[in-house]
Amino acid sequence: MKTNILKFLFLIFTTSIFAQAGHIMQGVGAVNMSMGGAATAQPLDISGAMQWNPATLSVFDSKILKLDVGLFFSSPKLSSSLPAGMLGTGAPGVSGTTEDDRGMSPMPALAMVWGKEDSKHTFGVSAFGISGFGVTFPEEANNPLSASFNPTVNSNPINYPQAAMGFGHIESDYMLLQVGLSYAYEISDKFSIGIQPNINYAALELAPSPLSSPSMTLGYPTTDKATAIGFGAQFGLFYDSGYGLKLGASYKTAQKFSDFEFNNTYLDGSAAPNVSFQMDYPAILSLGFGYSINNIDFALDFRRVDYENTEGFAKTGWTPTASVAGFGWENISILSTGLQYKGINKLPLRIGYTYSSNPIPEEITFFNIPATAVIKNAYQFGFSYIVNDSWKIDAVYHYGDSNGATEGQMLSPLMASPSNPNGAIPGTSISYEMTTSMIQFGLSYTFNK
Repeated sequence: MKTNILKFLFLIFTTSIFAQAGHIMQGVGAVNMSMGGAATAQPLDISGAMQWNPATLSVFDSKILKLDVGLFFSSPKLSSSLPAGMLGTGAPGVSGTTEDDRGMSPMPALAMVWGKEDSKHTFGVSAFGISGFGVTFPEEANNPLSASFNPTVNSNPINYPQAAMGFGHIESDYMLLQVGLSYAYEISDKFSIGIQPNINYAALELAPSPLSSPSMTLGYPTTDKATAIGFGAQFGLFYDSGYGLKLGASYKTAQKFSDFEFNNTYLDGSAAPNVSFQMDYPAILSLGFGYSINNIDFALDFRRVDYENTEGFAKTGWTPTASVAGFGWENISILSTGLQYKGINKLPLRIGYTYSSNPIPEEITFFNIPATAVIKNAYQFGFSYIVNDSWKIDAVYHYGDSNGATEGQMLSPLMASPSNPNGAIPGTSISYEMTTSMIQFGLSYTFNK
C-alpha cells in the first residue's frame, strides 16, 4: 500500500525533474527559487523552510497549504571529435555537436504546515521533486554505416551507431521524489531545533546503459525504468536574534536507497543480462545567514555536498567486463543568495543568484554523458502578489548556464592500461554544456480563524 501511494505521488509530482547543482535542485517552489535557494536562516515560505532547514518552521504560526507548478526547459549540447585517420587511412578528422530534443518538463511541489501562535510545536509535510537529470541526444544521421556518409561534413562521432563505435541514440531519465515529515520545536523565543525523516522514491532509465557489460556483437543494452526506495533524515538549528540577524544550520544525511534492478534489452530486441545498481542521494551540510530590516530581507546560504562518500557517485572507471563502476563525482560547494524588497504594497520583489562548482573531473567527462545537468551560474527574478490575508500568488523566472563546457577525452576499455587507466584515446575530445530556463508559479493559502 505504501509503495502504491509513493508511486502515485511520484507520477504526479516528478513526471520529469532536472537539477542545476550536480543533480540537486537549487531550490523548491517559486519563492525559494527566486531567493537563489537560500532559506537555511531566512524562511520566507514553508517550501524553502522544509527543503533546507526544518527548524525554521517555528516562524510559521498558522496552518498553511502551498502548491507550486513550473515549466522547466534545458538545452544540453553534446560535442565530440576524432583526429584525422581515425576512420581509416587518409580519412579527415570529424567533429560535430548534437542538441538535446527533450523539450519542456513540469516541476511541481506541495507542502503543508500546522502551526499555532501560542505553541512551541510546528509540524509539516511535503512532497518535493528534489533531484534529477536527463538527456535525449538522437543518433547521428551522417555516420559511417550510412550509404550517404560524407566525412567532410560535420558529424558527431559519439552519436554514431554502436556498430560504428559510437553510442547511437543516448537517453537518460532520473527522478527523485522526497516525502518529508517535519517537526520544529521552539526551545526559546529565539532558538529552535528541527527534525525531518524522509521517504524517497527514485526512478532511473538509461539508453544505452554504461552500467551493463557490452556484448562483443550487440554492444551495450538499454535498460527499462527501474525504481528504488530510500530513507534518510534532516536536522536543523535556527536562531533569530529578534533584531534582524538570523543564523541557521542543517544537515541532511545521505538518503540510502535499495538497488535499481534493471531489465536489459539489446538493440535487436533480444534479452541482455540484468544488472543492479545502487545510487544514493548525497549528504548535504547547509549554513545560513539572514538579515531583515524594514522592507529588506537578505539571505545567504553555503552548502557542501558529499558526493565522494555516496554510493553510485564515489567510484568510477571500467570494470573487468567493460561496464562503468559509477559516476565518480567530486564534492561540490554551492553558494545561494537572495534579496527581497517589500516596499511596494502587496507586491514583494525578489532577486536571487546561485553558484555551484562542477562535480565532474575532466578525466571522466566521457563517463558522465547521461548526466550533463551541471549549472554553475543561475539567476532568478520573482515576486508575490498578496491577494488578501489568506491567498498569495508567487512567480519566478530562472535562467542558468554551465559557464562553458565540461571537456575531456573519449575513452575506451580496450585502451585501458596501468599508465592509462581510463583508456583515454589520443587526439579525441568530448564535451557538453547547457543552459536552463524556467517559469514557475505558486499558490499558498493560510487558514485564518
